[in-house]
Amino acid sequence: MSATQTERLNFSSVKNKPDYPDFLDIQIKSFQDFFQLETKSEERGQEGLYKTFLENFPITDTRNQFVLEFLDYFVDPPRYSIQECIERGLTYSVPLKARLKLYCTDAEHEDFETIVQDVYLGTIPYMTPSGTFCINGAERVVVSQLHRSPGVFFGQSFHANGTKLYSARVIPFKGSWIEFATDINSVMYAYIDRKKKLPVTTLFRAIGFERDKDILEIFDLAEEVKASKTGLKKYIGRKLAARVLKTWHEDFVDEDTGEVVSIERNEIVLDRDTVLEKEHIDEILESGSKTILLHKEDNLLADYAIIHNTLQKDPTNSEKEAVEHIYRQLRNAEPPDEETARGIIHKLFFSDQRYNLGEVGRYRMNKKLGLDIPMDKQVLTKEDIITIVKYLIELINSKAEIDDIDHLSNRRVRTVGEQLSQQFGVGLARMARTIRERMNVRDNEVFTPIDLINAKTLSSVINSFFGTNQLSQFMDQTNPLAEITHKRRLSALGPGGLSRERAGFEVRDVHYTHYGRLCPIETPEGPNIGLISSLSVFAKVNNLGFIETPYRKVTEGKIDFKNEAIYLSAEEEEDMHIAQANIPLAENGTIDTDKVIARMEGDFPLVDPTVLNYADVAPNQIASISASLIPFLEHDDANRALMGSNMMRQAVPLLIADSPIVGTGLERQVASDSRVLINAEGDGVVEYVDANEITIKYDRTENQRMVSFDADEKTYQLVKFRKTNQSTSINLKPIVSKGDRVKKGQVLCQGYATEKGELALGRNMKVAFMPWKGYNFEDAIVISEKVVREDIFTSIHIDEYSLEVRDTKLGNEELTNDIPNVSEEATKDLDEYGMIRIGAEVKPGDILIGKITPKGESDPTPEEKLLRAIFGDKAGDVKDASLKASPSLHGVVIEKKLFARAVKDKRKRAKDKEDIAELEAKYEAKFVALQDVLVEKLFAIVGGKTAQGINNDLGEVVFPKGKKFTLKMLHSVDDYTHLIGGTWTTDDETNELVADLMHNYKIKENDLQGNLRREKFTISVGDELPSGILKLAKVYVAKKRKLKVGDKMAGRHGNKGIVARIVREEDMPFLEDGTPVDIVLNPLGVPSRMNIGQIYETVLGWAGQKLNRKYATPIFDGATIDQINELTDEAGIPRYGHTYLFDGGTGKRFDQPATVGVIYMLKLGHMVDDKMHARSIGPYSLITQQPLGGKAQFGGQRFGEMEVWALEAYGASSTLREILTVKSDDVIGRAKTYEAIVKGETMPEPGLPESFNVLMHELKGLGLDIRLEE
Repeated sequence: MSATQTERLNFSSVKNKPDYPDFLDIQIKSFQDFFQLETKSEERGQEGLYKTFLENFPITDTRNQFVLEFLDYFVDPPRYSIQECIERGLTYSVPLKARLKLYCTDAEHEDFETIVQDVYLGTIPYMTPSGTFCINGAERVVVSQLHRSPGVFFGQSFHANGTKLYSARVIPFKGSWIEFATDINSVMYAYIDRKKKLPVTTLFRAIGFERDKDILEIFDLAEEVKASKTGLKKYIGRKLAARVLKTWHEDFVDEDTGEVVSIERNEIVLDRDTVLEKEHIDEILESGSKTILLHKEDNLLADYAIIHNTLQKDPTNSEKEAVEHIYRQLRNAEPPDEETARGIIHKLFFSDQRYNLGEVGRYRMNKKLGLDIPMDKQVLTKEDIITIVKYLIELINSKAEIDDIDHLSNRRVRTVGEQLSQQFGVGLARMARTIRERMNVRDNEVFTPIDLINAKTLSSVINSFFGTNQLSQFMDQTNPLAEITHKRRLSALGPGGLSRERAGFEVRDVHYTHYGRLCPIETPEGPNIGLISSLSVFAKVNNLGFIETPYRKVTEGKIDFKNEAIYLSAEEEEDMHIAQANIPLAENGTIDTDKVIARMEGDFPLVDPTVLNYADVAPNQIASISASLIPFLEHDDANRALMGSNMMRQAVPLLIADSPIVGTGLERQVASDSRVLINAEGDGVVEYVDANEITIKYDRTENQRMVSFDADEKTYQLVKFRKTNQSTSINLKPIVSKGDRVKKGQVLCQGYATEKGELALGRNMKVAFMPWKGYNFEDAIVISEKVVREDIFTSIHIDEYSLEVRDTKLGNEELTNDIPNVSEEATKDLDEYGMIRIGAEVKPGDILIGKITPKGESDPTPEEKLLRAIFGDKAGDVKDASLKASPSLHGVVIEKKLFARAVKDKRKRAKDKEDIAELEAKYEAKFVALQDVLVEKLFAIVGGKTAQGINNDLGEVVFPKGKKFTLKMLHSVDDYTHLIGGTWTTDDETNELVADLMHNYKIKENDLQGNLRREKFTISVGDELPSGILKLAKVYVAKKRKLKVGDKMAGRHGNKGIVARIVREEDMPFLEDGTPVDIVLNPLGVPSRMNIGQIYETVLGWAGQKLNRKYATPIFDGATIDQINELTDEAGIPRYGHTYLFDGGTGKRFDQPATVGVIYMLKLGHMVDDKMHARSIGPYSLITQQPLGGKAQFGGQRFGEMEVWALEAYGASSTLREILTVKSDDVIGRAKTYEAIVKGETMPEPGLPESFNVLMHELKGLGLDIRLEE
């Protein structure tokens, strides 16, 4: 075991840390919950794809005659493996099928029988085991989105005159937004969909609180008094709370229909807030009102003044008027009838079809407003609206708090599964529309579910999501850390999220609820800072989409280590006192100090241990994976740590990986969770090893052997020189030997920036912090030639070059080595298909793939075609369309591939038929052999036992109850795949064995079916290629890149620099014992940057190198300076690494001691080879006629404003004139200049720059007539 694993000495003082969750859970678990393929169809939960189907089915036609019901869905195995998809440029996907039931409810269609069919709905991209999707041959990641949670939010803003305005916004999962807001006149309005505003009381009337009395009763604002002469006298002088209305009915004749219609009329007798006088009493009695409403004489009146003000602004008096008013506001038209007007508000907020708060929205509403409405009631209720208005009034009266929009209880994560559900919802809704239309067209004829469904609808929506959505991103695959970080990333951008321009400072800032949930360090520099963040190491996303982090329970000052850690969301953590993980503890977990600094919301009070509710589980709980990999992070400034964690993702995998001497203990977990390496599946012995494969014989029990159809040995293929998305290479090598015992979970190989199962992004190097002849000025790096000679920072990069052969109008293109007008020397390495041989060295301009394409002449006549078919084409008919090596390419061809569609002619078709018949016969024999093995195994398990009755899925009895199992009886069954897993015998253990055996048999049978389908497809169709392409040729070229001057290097602490000089080993500064250092860094890069962690690492690294040990120093819990001093003493090296160095050139000792040690350095992906670029002549911009910019466009360097000033300052007028004209956009001048250079003549006078003409045209476009006159 020790040979394949590095033991590290851990400095952590915190014990009982829980295990880290699987780092890719956020992707893999979310996708599994979406598909629920592991779950039996009857046990599937109401989530993901299943829920989306249920929301869109059943579908009926407009006359409700036909119903299409959804029963179940399932997927077939993918046609190609992931690797084949990457090679061929295909999408790794599974065919989705749905079992649908079509029946007729109309008695007249008695000939229409119920039909159940499995319908193909298209292919759906499927997640690979490492949490990615392979789309059109490229690995992509769907990033989780952090967005505003549905629910209600209370906020405030300030009017220009300084008045505070309050608002409540209800954000649903789907449907219209509704906002309640106050204005400067203290009136409350409801805004529907941010545009139409109406007084809140109008909305109240529309939802059933029709009269003023009902509205005032909600808030308990009025006192009801009976209207009688004597009764009213004692209330004289009190204010009316509601209008006194006189109501009567009028009949009138409708001119269109001739019907007599009765209409209710209202007249205001006394308005609100009228002071009751003696003369009013008679008017009230005359109006016929039974009661009147008076203002209560208490403090509530002032608090609820806004309701009275709103009633004054309310133009309506009844429910009918209110719904009609709302209809007019929303539709800008008169309502056709009262029913339609009522329907509009119901549809907007109270209908399941149009409005949905979602489970999260309902949970947040209940929590915020103190309601207990059932979770499945996901539309708005009257109670919601009333409570929101009440809460808003409390806000106005300073009795409640506004919401903090950046609090993580108000933001939730939309993981892959949820984003896919939403896309499926869109796709299925479109499909439902076409199904309904097709149902309406079919009347009396008999049709089936297949006739109704167009499979393209769904797949086009899903494909456009994976191809174009902002959150579906090309995976960053530079190294395993980059992969794993990309999958754990959370973005606030994307559809339904923020935009870079609108996001202010608050959204981007670190919030106290990020503690243990989002990393405060790892985020990009630049415009996306704070909008893209990373999940912390222990964080999980709960089923509502909120991020949780684990804590240990603390009771009476004692931490509970016996039970599992408790996961809390940001909301559950409010009002809790939480201690840090590294507080001093007694043996039994009691806190061993009088006062503890605790965390309580955004504050850090000093409290008694008995006050604590929880404690952190580990000191690195707050950081992400990248930040947790920086040793001594506690001694680094946060800005530099941010650069460090971002640069580790850019580290290129090196030829020889070397794990850091000073690590943090997280390296092993990152390497294993990135799913790059191969781990043993159980205990066993290595049977065979070479560079390409490892075979292990696993120890298995008798029962395991009995239920398995595989041999005891399992062979693993190692990935060799596979190109990644960023053109780095994955090359795995075995680290076990033949005869070794392996344990379950043991790592069997290394490579791709891992060593012995640990992440190894760079190399340990002997470093001196000192200036060296000015060469390491301003972060430049001086490096020893030994580093280049011994391939310490050599990396391998693989470029893929591909060429497509298409069918053109003028004839087919062709791959060949017979290319017109090309020397034999140039084609000597090409095979008959024009593809360069493996092992050939490639220089810029070499032909990699030879291709000829027909020239565009006039169309040949039929006679010409015939002659050409007999005698072959004329040589001049084709032009060279070969793929040549790009200007900077130097490398070796390591692999080539050619994919071709099958070409069909009569002979070929007949041959195909024979081949397919032969193939089917071969597979039939395999199926029979497999079933024979099954029967033998079954007989060994159940032979002689009594059957308990086994049926197949059609309900037919296969093994009758009470009969004993015999070999003959077991052989008599033709089809074992459709048996229903009933009880085979009376013994549970036996039944379990049989169930496992049948399960494995079905898997094996499915594999065989899949292989048969695939081989048939290969014979009949050939290689599947994107449409329009006949052949696809690919050549892979590997480049070995040694470290060069101009390459970018960095440590793990944000200490980055460019290699400025590669110095001979004998000229490097050396130690007293003669050892030269490998790298010289500038000491001035440390104090101002405040990343002292690199010095700690340097000293501890030297001790580790001397003692031949590796260390783990977890962040915030690492080695102290005293522990480091002990180790330096033990190793016999100077404390703090202070030692005198000697000049390599003269051998003299330098005046001052320098810090020397071992530092872990990385080579980053910004390599000088990729950036070197020069242009002589090349493409020009179409409008300005100036050279394009950038290496990819083969552009020039911009000669900008400041550069012009510099030449002006020198008075170099001719040089300047030349740069601004003939070298740039003087079209005629540059052609003449080229000619003059070729012919050796004198340079012509420059002409008019094109950009001047552009200016002239723009001025003309503005209607200005500009003339150039001498």
